[in-house]
Amino acid sequence: MIPRYYIVAERDHELQNPISADKLRLLGDRLRLGPDTRVLDIASGRGGPAVLLATEFGCSIDGIEIAPEFHAVAVERAQEAGLSDRVTFRLGDAAQEELGESWDVAMCLGASFVWGSLAGTLDALEPVVRRGGRVVVGEPFWRKLPLPEDYVERDAPFTTLEGTVAIMESGSLRVVSVIASSEDDFDRYDTLRWRAVEEWLAESPDDPECDEIRSRHEEHKDTYLRHGREFLGWAIFVGWKPG
Repeated sequence: MIPRYYIVAERDHELQNPISADKLRLLGDRLRLGPDTRVLDIASGRGGPAVLLATEFGCSIDGIEIAPEFHAVAVERAQEAGLSDRVTFRLGDAAQEELGESWDVAMCLGASFVWGSLAGTLDALEPVVRRGGRVVVGEPFWRKLPLPEDYVERDAPFTTLEGTVAIMESGSLRVVSVIASSEDDFDRYDTLRWRAVEEWLAESPDDPECDEIRSRHEEHKDTYLRHGREFLGWAIFVGWKPG
C-alpha cells in the first residue's frame, strides 16, 4: 500500500507528477490520441492525466489505482467532467490485475515501482499493447553524475537520460518522444506537497502518524532544496511498438 504521507502530501494535486497540463496536451498530440484510441493508465492516482487527455482528445481510458483515497477522487472527477462513458477507474494493484491486450496506449506515469523497476514495467506493458501502439512511462533520471555523497537518494534505481532510453529500447520498443519536466514543473509539484503537509499538520496535531509524516516531509523538503533541484530530472518517454 502507499504510505499515508503521499495521501496527505498530494491531496491538492491536480497532476501527481512534475509535469504540466500543457505538456500532457503535447503528449496527447505526440500519441495522436483521438476518439478511437484506447488507453490503459497504470497507477492512475487522482485521475488528472486521464481526465485531461479524455477531455482534450476524446479517447477512452481505463485506469487502475491501488490507493482508495486517490481512486475515489478520480471517479468523482470523471463524473463531474461528464466522462463516465469514456473514463473508468478500477481499484486494485495493477501488478495483480488482468490488463487485457491490444491497447493502443499503455501508460504508467511515475509509478514503475508497481513492477519493481522500469524494466519490469516494460516487461508488463509491452505485451498488452498492439503492434503500432505506444508504451508511455514517466520516469526520474539523473541530470548529471557523480552524485553528492550526502544525497540521500543516490541509491535510488535511476540512471541517466541516455541510460533510461537504453532501457526503454532493450526490447522491441523504439523511443519516439521525450517530454522533460522543467524546474517550474518540479517546484509546483514539490511545493504543493509542502503546503498540503504543513496545513495537515496544523489541522491534525493529535493524529498518531503526525510525527512520521512530519519527518518524511522535512526530509523530502531538505533533499529537494539541497540536491534534488540540481540533480534529479523527470520525463515522459514514449516507446513505439513497431507493426
